[in-house]
Amino acid sequence: MSVFSMFRTLALLLATGAGAAAQEHATHAAIPSAGPAMSEGKSFAEGGGEALYAQVCAACHQAGGEGAVGAAAYPALRHNPKLASAGYPVTVLLYGLRGMPPLGSMMTDTQVAEVVNYVRSHFDNPYGDAVAPEDVKAARP
Repeated sequence: MSVFSMFRTLALLLATGAGAAAQEHATHAAIPSAGPAMSEGKSFAEGGGEALYAQVCAACHQAGGEGAVGAAAYPALRHNPKLASAGYPVTVLLYGLRGMPPLGSMMTDTQVAEVVNYVRSHFDNPYGDAVAPEDVKAARP
């Protein structure tokens, strides 16, 4: 390979990499943020049931709690009679169930209680008996 060919190949690689980086930057700049950045590390930073639901749960269960079917089935939380027992969603968050991972292990007792209380009192769910952080602590593994 000639020196000219090596320089041309190197220039092409650099131009392609720079072009891809510029395109990626332009793409990110053109797409408005859907909200606050995701939590970093091994725990969720959000506080409050609504914020936790929006950042952690809505991707699968949908923003309105209607659930989804596609590559997997995500149960509807809207008007869900299984939520009548406060211990049920606490247990599902802490231990997981079928395809749902045990997300409660990445939440504090207060966060689990807040998101459970939010789900049980929204999406046409009338369950107003609140879960306390102490209830979550007692249910932890």
